[in-house]
This record gives sequence, structure tokens and C-alpha cells, in this order.
Amino acid sequence: MLRSVFSMIALGCMVVASASVAFSDEKSDATLGLVPRPAEIELKPGSFTLKASTSLLVSGWDDGTKVAKQLAHQLKRSTGLALIVLRSSENKTAHDAILFTRKADPAVFGPEGYQLDVTPDGIVIAASDGSGLFYGMQTLLQLLPPEVFSPKKAEGVKEWKIPAVHIVDQPRFHWRGLLLDLARHFLNKDELENFIDLMAQHKLNVLQLHLVDDQGWRIEIKKYPKLAKVGGWRKGIDFGLDPKSSTAYGPDGQYGGFLTQDEVREIVAYAKERYITVVPEIEMPGHSAAGLSAYPEFSCIGKPYDRDSGEMGIYCPGNDEAFTFLEGVLSEIIDLFPSKYIHIGGDEVDKTNWTKCPKCQARIKKEGLKDVNELQSYFIKRIEKFINAKGRTMIGWDEILEGGLAPNAVVMSWRGMDGGIAAANAGHDVVMTPTSHCYFDYSQAAQGEPRNIGSLITLEKVYSFEPVPGAIAPDKVKHILGGGANLWSEFFPNYAHVQYMAYPRACALAETTWTDPKLKQWDDFSKRLDVHLKRLKVQGVNYRKREAL
Repeated sequence: MLRSVFSMIALGCMVVASASVAFSDEKSDATLGLVPRPAEIELKPGSFTLKASTSLLVSGWDDGTKVAKQLAHQLKRSTGLALIVLRSSENKTAHDAILFTRKADPAVFGPEGYQLDVTPDGIVIAASDGSGLFYGMQTLLQLLPPEVFSPKKAEGVKEWKIPAVHIVDQPRFHWRGLLLDLARHFLNKDELENFIDLMAQHKLNVLQLHLVDDQGWRIEIKKYPKLAKVGGWRKGIDFGLDPKSSTAYGPDGQYGGFLTQDEVREIVAYAKERYITVVPEIEMPGHSAAGLSAYPEFSCIGKPYDRDSGEMGIYCPGNDEAFTFLEGVLSEIIDLFPSKYIHIGGDEVDKTNWTKCPKCQARIKKEGLKDVNELQSYFIKRIEKFINAKGRTMIGWDEILEGGLAPNAVVMSWRGMDGGIAAANAGHDVVMTPTSHCYFDYSQAAQGEPRNIGSLITLEKVYSFEPVPGAIAPDKVKHILGGGANLWSEFFPNYAHVQYMAYPRACALAETTWTDPKLKQWDDFSKRLDVHLKRLKVQGVNYRKREAL
């Protein structure tokens, strides 16, 4: 989306108990390089060495077996060690083993927390939920040499040593997200799965897929096949970019692409294995030229939009058939995505056509609405009623507040903190994604950057993101689900560029949304990040080099 720049203080924190961090010295902190920073760390004498004889033990728990197998797969790929996963009835560290075990009381860690103990004799990862085991495993991997993240067998590592530590950890937020805009520039299934892997390494757990906008419709809908076959393609890459910078062209020379429903199911399953929820976003009533280029009868103008003109498409809320169409689309989306949340956009709606459309004016009169702002609220509430009837919760950008907020809606606030504050204080859940700190389509430095949408958000700026404005009543803080960053892709012609704009800023976002703010300190993060970037380099991630930050 073409977003204006608004000054904003971000919002949102799940209250957790404050914790302490104990390090023997600053050098040890930097050497560990853990990102995001855990709640409690105590360094111990000695280290544990992975060997061919090391076993992976699971204390009678299916989630533990799944996570242990994931660790075994990663270790075999990078270290060459083929570690065996075995069931164990013992809830204690076995000799020369990594034990995955359940802590029965979830109050100790919360649903995503974990405890990691490394001794010279063995390792225990304990949690009350599979996600906690998974995050404990991610921390364990970061304690190994960076080469453990290699996509093939690493050379030059003589011993796979893990420093002895005691770590207790849990996240600050339950929503730790990144948005990928597939509508402006398409990414394929393999690229999305790589992006999911990187998110998982940083304990990010919500991937929002912006599947629909004026420039493209990126998902197959069986009931309306022209949405993808027509709406998924346009004349060129657009936005003034060099066509050679992208390979997403069809045999007829048009730019685009879309995900089949089978591919979507595979992506959702892949993310679930990594404890990431995929939230689909289907824009409405605005930002819809791609869909209306295929089915113009659901617009006010009744003819296809020219997507190369930059004109925003908008559905006609005076036309009942438009709602039937959208409900058909959403029914298939809900079947494909098990996410509790279904995002309907709702932002930047140019209501000019509504003021001139006889059907819209008739709707305003029939429903006793005051103006087109209340007509937008009518549209959103009607869509929410349908989504709620399917057992899901609607989420939308903060413009859905205009004309009156739908009863059960969640607000994703991007234009400023006022919308998020108003929504939270009114008892609505909120996710904060402010332009001031969380728009990763903005430049990372004042000079020397590739073409971007404008403004400046540095790595340090992202790290300074503090999402709890004092204007939220203390008893309403519970409505802050968390925060996320948005990768709007107008100027992202390929996946390498997406990586460049995401990392290392996503590392800073990960720490902001995971770590207790009392434990955050820029210089400390900066030192740890220098170590952490070696892990990204081993994987071939096209991250932005720190010397230029």
C-alpha cells in the first residue's frame, strides 16, 4: 500500500514478569550472540560437545518428538551427525544426550516459554507446549557455531561445542509478525518457505500474506477462476523498475503469478511445523482493482479497472451481489487458512465512486446511514458478521474505525497510535505496525540505498520501537496482541531484495516483540547482532551489511 508518513508511538505489550540476566562479563554476552535476548541467562563452567554417539531423547510427548526430529534433520544437514531420536521415560538429563521434556505447569513459562540447561554431560529443553520446545531448540542452535545453519555439510568445524548455560525464557508478545506483500510483486512457494525458516529462527510467529491489491490477485479461488487467471497478471513489473530485476513473467510476457490452493496448503502446513500462523489478507472494499479487473460487475463503475493507471479499485456496497461474491471468496480463504484471524484490509478507501453511485446512495438511505463513512462501516460490519459466523475473527487496518468499529474486530494500527489507543480502550484487540518504526519498505540509510518508497527507518530506530503508550488504560493493556513489521513490495522486484530490506531489521523487531523491555539495550544488541549475522551469512541471506548502518 502507498502509505503516508505519520508520526507515531507504537503500542502493545503482553505483561510478563520481569526477569534478570546474568552474564560473567560483556565478552561472554557478545560471544553468545543470542537474538532475541532471553529473559534469564546464567553462564556455567564448561561445555557440551555433540558427537556421533549423542542421542535425542523425548519424554513421552508427540510435540517433543516432532521438534527433536527437526533438530536431528538440521544437525545432519550441517554437521553430518546422524543423531537418533528415542523415547525416554526419564525426566532428567541422560548422559551424552539432548532431552526434550514437558513441564506440567504452563504458568512457569507461559504457552511459548522454555527452560534450557546445558551441562558438560547433557542438555535438557523443558516446556509446557510444543512451541516452547521449538523456541528452546532455536536458542540451542544459536549456541552452536554459526556453521550449524549451513544448508550443506559445513567444513572446517573441528568440534560442535555448546557452552554450558541455564536459560529461562518466554515472549513478551503473542503476536510477533511480518507482513509480506505478494500483490505488488509475487514470491513463489520456495521463497515463502525460506522466509518462514528465517522467521522461525528469530522466534517470529505470524506471517501475514497480503494476497490482494490493485496490482495483483495472488491466490487461486475455485469459484471465481478469473481472479487469478486475469487478476494475477499485468503488462509489466511496474513502479518504474527494471524488468530484468524480476523473473516472474509468464510465457506471454505478462508479469505476475499466483499460488494454487495446493501450494497454499503446503505453505500453511510448513509454517505450522515451525509454529508460525499464516494470516491471509484479502483487501476490501478498496485496493481491489485486480479482482475487479476480472469481475467488474461488482464495482460501482461496472467496467474493468486499468491496473496500469494506478487507479484504486473499490467494491460497490450498494450491490448485494458484491457481498455474495466476497463471501464466496472468503469461504475458500477460510477453508485454506486455519488462522483465527482473517484480515480484510479496509484501508485507504477512496469513496468518490460511492458518492456518485445510485446503488450506494440507495443503500445509505435504506440503512439510515449519515454518509459514505458510515457506509464503509456498514460494509465492514456486514463482512465481519459473515467471518464471525464461520468461527473466525476479522482484523483490519485502523481505517475500519471510521464510521463506527465492527463489534468484534481487531485493529491493526499503522497511521498513528490514536487508533490503537481508541480501539484498546474500547475493549478491542490491537496489533501495532506503525509507519514510524515498522515499515520495512522505507530506506535503511539516508544515502546509498536502492530505490524505495521513501522516509528513513534505521536498524536502531526499529530497535527503539516501544509499543505501550501511556494513554492505554492499565486494565486494557491485555488487548495489545503484539506488533509486526510490513514489507510493502512496490520496490521489491525479487526475493533477494526482500531479504535485503527485512534483515537485519527483522532481528531488531524480533527482540522488540520477544524480550522484556527492561532487558533491552542498543549497544548490547549491536554486539550480539555482529555474531548473529554470521549465522545469516552461512545461510546465504542477502542481509544489509552492518558497516553501512
